[in-house]
Amino acid sequence: MPADIYTTIAGDYWDAIAYKVYGDETLMHRLLAANPAHRGVLRFGAGVEIVCPDVEVEVSNEVPPWRR
Repeated sequence: MPADIYTTIAGDYWDAIAYKVYGDETLMHRLLAANPAHRGVLRFGAGVEIVCPDVEVEVSNEVPPWRR
């Protein structure tokens, strides 16, 4: 499973990291699953390395071609 690393800045939350990395805060469950040692953290300090697994994005046929 290829993954990237995101280094937190002070005040980052899981949903904000998911938005920065994936463009979708609802994918924070992927980050939580990949980083079990940090599950209890609500707000991060600076310099914490978060593993960000690749996520496949499903494209709906109802989306206009310019958004695919």
